[in-house]
Amino acid sequence: MNENIRKVVPYVPGEQPKRKGIIKLNTNECPYPPSPRVKKALSGVDYERLRLYPDPAASDLVDNWAKRCGLNKDQVFVGVGSDDVLSMCFLTFFAGERPITFPDITYSFYDVWCDVYRIPYEVKPLKDDFTIDIKDYTKGDFGGVVIANPNAPTGVALSLCDIEKIVKANKNCVVIVDEAYVDFGAESVVGLIEKYDNLIVVQTFSKSRAMAGMRIGFAMGCPTLIKYLNDVKYSVNSYTMNYPSIVAGTAAIKDENYFKKIVSRVMSTRDRMEKELAELGFSFNKSSANFIFAKHESIPGAEIFERLKKRKIYVRHWDKERISDYLRITIGTDDEMDRLIDALKEIIGSIE
Repeated sequence: MNENIRKVVPYVPGEQPKRKGIIKLNTNECPYPPSPRVKKALSGVDYERLRLYPDPAASDLVDNWAKRCGLNKDQVFVGVGSDDVLSMCFLTFFAGERPITFPDITYSFYDVWCDVYRIPYEVKPLKDDFTIDIKDYTKGDFGGVVIANPNAPTGVALSLCDIEKIVKANKNCVVIVDEAYVDFGAESVVGLIEKYDNLIVVQTFSKSRAMAGMRIGFAMGCPTLIKYLNDVKYSVNSYTMNYPSIVAGTAAIKDENYFKKIVSRVMSTRDRMEKELAELGFSFNKSSANFIFAKHESIPGAEIFERLKKRKIYVRHWDKERISDYLRITIGTDDEMDRLIDALKEIIGSIE
């Protein structure tokens, strides 16, 4: 029996503690609620419709998102969060024998999907400053390229110009640009879709639109690639997006002012936190995401991580080569970040 079982090392998400009174800064969720329009839309959901299957095409959601992005609806694919969208992309576009490539330090789900779907892959090491070496992705016979921009967990972003160089150099394969954090300071490459038919751009409502609990994600690309994605989706599960998520997501799209307001608020808090962390002896790259990837100059990351947990403050730590001394700190409310700084001062003071 064991010979017929698919065995993989799974992706490990950030802890979801149930304790009361914690400060949760470990999963890059938005610290503010969704648009009030979402609340109003959900209050009007007809519960009797839950007995029916939802629209398999999530037409309202797709149509409104396409309009918002200046695209046609046949250039948009919707899924249950960007993880579902990316998983469908890996399954659809990386079925060949040539290895796909992505950075050695990036979203740790990429290699998991490769193992699950039996996709050959190779990683390219980031430079010492955690930036991508463009040459690694412009010279090679790849079966696909995946770039998170801004990258996670580093928060470092590539310019639109550099992304275009990668897309242009890999016309014989699909290039996926994962823009989960793009709204917090990076430049989206959605505008390149009309120019390159090998580009797929993935975005999510889990971060900048404060809707991680509704699981809404999109892929954008040329109509042919989107058709291929839908063909695979409908071969796996026709009804992936539930009815309340379609209603809530459509309402969120229509409140652009609220979206811009909370993004600006998170960015302002992030900029303040960078200054305060630097004063405490942390080093980090300038972040273009809703988190900071920081290392203390003298105290191991694992020790700070454990001491923060004892104070009911959760950040993210990986016991991995090159990044074991780093902590990824999600930007919370101003009050939460003040309490984090106070805790760090206590920890650092007790050790030094």
